[in-house]
Amino acid sequence: MLVTFKTKYYSNITLFGNIALTFIRIMGHSSTVPGAIRAEDVPAALRRLSKAIEQEPASETSPSDSGYDDDNGDNEPVVSLRQRALPLIELLQSAVESESNVMWE
Repeated sequence: MLVTFKTKYYSNITLFGNIALTFIRIMGHSSTVPGAIRAEDVPAALRRLSKAIEQEPASETSPSDSGYDDDNGDNEPVVSLRQRALPLIELLQSAVESESNVMWE
C-alpha cells in the first residue's frame, strides 16, 4: 500500500503504507486512510512529528558500516526514519505557511 500526502501549495508526497501510518499516528491521528488534518491543527502535528524525529538517530548505521543492509543479502541502502520524514515535514511546513489543510489517501 502507498499513501499520498497532499496540501494546496506543495508537491504530493507518497510513502510506503507502514511508514506513512507510523507518521500519521505520531502526528496524533488515527491510522485511517484516507484522512486529513485541518489547517489550524497542522502546526501541532508538525511539532509532534518534528519532536519524534529529533529523538531518532541520524542514521541507522555506524560510521564504519557501509550504509547497506546486508542481513538479508539484498545489499539495499538503509534509510532512517528521520530521512523518510523530511519530505513530509517540508510538506507540513508549507501547509503551516499557507494555512492549508493536509490530506492523505
